[in-house]
Amino acid sequence: MGLLLGIILLFTTVVVANVIHLVYPKLPLSIYQIIAGVLLASLPTSATDFTMHPELFMMVVIAPLMFNDGQNQSFRYLSSNYKSILSISVLLALVTVLISGAILHLALPTVFPFALAFMLASIITPTDAVAVKSITSNMTVPENVNGALEYESLFNDASGIVLLDLSLAAYQSGEFSLGHSLWIFAYVFFGGIIFGAIMGNLVISLRQRLMRNHVDIASIVIPINVMTPIVVYWLAEELHLSGILAVVSAGIVHSILYDRLRLTSTKVQMATTTIWTIISDALNGVVFVLLGVMLPQVLRRTAPRNLLNLLWIALALYIIMTLLRFLWTRFRLVNIHSAQENRNRDSLLMAIGGIHGTITLALAFSLPVMINHHTFAFRNSMILIAAFVILISIIVGAVAYPLLLPPKSRDYTEEEFQQAFNKTVHHAINVLHSNNDHRREQAFVADQLASQIRQFHTFNRELFEQLVKKAHQVELATLDQLTDDGTITEKQAEFYASFVARSVFRGSRHSFRESWVILWHRIKWRYARRRRLKKHLKSHGPLNSDTGHQLITHNERQGIIEIQKLLYRNVEKYLHSVSTPQNVIEVAMVNHIYLQKKRFFTREASIDTDIATSLFIEAFQLEHSYVQEQLVAGNLSQELANALNEQISTDELVYVQSLD
Repeated sequence: MGLLLGIILLFTTVVVANVIHLVYPKLPLSIYQIIAGVLLASLPTSATDFTMHPELFMMVVIAPLMFNDGQNQSFRYLSSNYKSILSISVLLALVTVLISGAILHLALPTVFPFALAFMLASIITPTDAVAVKSITSNMTVPENVNGALEYESLFNDASGIVLLDLSLAAYQSGEFSLGHSLWIFAYVFFGGIIFGAIMGNLVISLRQRLMRNHVDIASIVIPINVMTPIVVYWLAEELHLSGILAVVSAGIVHSILYDRLRLTSTKVQMATTTIWTIISDALNGVVFVLLGVMLPQVLRRTAPRNLLNLLWIALALYIIMTLLRFLWTRFRLVNIHSAQENRNRDSLLMAIGGIHGTITLALAFSLPVMINHHTFAFRNSMILIAAFVILISIIVGAVAYPLLLPPKSRDYTEEEFQQAFNKTVHHAINVLHSNNDHRREQAFVADQLASQIRQFHTFNRELFEQLVKKAHQVELATLDQLTDDGTITEKQAEFYASFVARSVFRGSRHSFRESWVILWHRIKWRYARRRRLKKHLKSHGPLNSDTGHQLITHNERQGIIEIQKLLYRNVEKYLHSVSTPQNVIEVAMVNHIYLQKKRFFTREASIDTDIATSLFIEAFQLEHSYVQEQLVAGNLSQELANALNEQISTDELVYVQSLD
């Protein structure tokens, strides 16, 4: 029960941190999550005393994250930039471990022997592109720098893991063989890539076969996709290969072969993308919250006099790694395709972009508690140094990037987007209303189209009530006209007028004048009813009990249905005449009320879904065409037009998914 409560608290903390960042996005999301983790650790409950199980953490948290990163990559970019990727993710990682470890050993030879120094350097070498994105989410990062950082973090994680395993083996045995170490590195590194590629192909083939024979089996295909990284990681580790590289390779194979799957089921693909987005965001949040939770535990086990020394070591290691990254890029040991005039800037961005996070934390906690039947005394200090490196890299990035990068800018404001989108949807609704065919289906489609802009529109309650009152006045005026013309009987008019009056008093607030108008109609129709009863008594004698209670006959009811249709048509005409892009939501809601009232009276059968679908498709095409017309006319910028088309396409995809 304690474990379950701990997991609930962990994910709740992630959500709270995300909400705070949404409201106040001045600091990087990772900072909020770390702070939230520290606060979570201070709660008076044992449920937050988490014990890190490295293998389980790597398999359940890190493997899915790396797999998702892999399946979102471009194989074309990988194949055309493989030299640069190997340079920055393998060679730079190896050089960083050797130089950082050697400097650390030379500076503190009695504290850090070579093997131990290389272990610590291996832990802090992997970078985290997600942490970089959380810092630069509101900034414009050059595409070449952003791509290099992303692909570096995808592969240098495995380099750090393999180098840590080699350093740990050397520390345990006290021996180091260069030839044997190179063979192990090649076996683990390239073996993991090959194994992951094979497993990825097998999973894709399985999914294709299932979807070919059984259309849209989302309940089977999606769990297979989610479980793939866990199974691939476990099998690779059992074969003593790199589980991380195996899941990355399997993810890249998925990105290559996804074109075979994308058009097989829109519903499955949309659901898969959504689920992976949620999983990725949640797991990344869990990592940083865990860092915040574990930090107080580690600090409590460290003597205060050693904290400052460990902080200085972490700062020195960070400076060494950052300098190596700058020099590696500046002297073009990795080619990130920088222009001559931007080479210094891009090199500095690459250096600061070496932010550490997920893998560094996982590797630090993966250190064994016991080595050679003795307590590993340096474990707590190495975890704390790694935590300090993570925090320093995040803080430096959060301070430096806003100074070096321009904020993201658009050539339109949020208000301009809302206004343009309102006009686009309003145009589609107006064109649909111009056609007199399939009025039922048109009303339904127009009502649904209005929901497109509800997320961008502030509901005006006062305007809505004014429209309702005007619509009621149109109803009553129509009844008066029909009665004066002799089109309907007084009994029919009385019945419907009482219904209108009840609707007005029940559904909206009204002034004294409006109340008097309604009361006048009630008196008028009661007087008409009394006159009709007197006439009936003179002609047919007293009413029996059954007749007295019979409100309307079947034929009269049919007449009322016809009245209602005419009333709805007049109300619809009025609403259409006053509809504007500014009040389209309020008009749609009033129209929805009358549409429901019409269905209640007429007891209409359900709409023709085929006709409704064709109208929906026509409406989305009208929206796209309107955006294009406004773009050609110079009323919209290209960026705003792209944003509008993207929103329309998203709404269209949601509708297509609902058809399943």
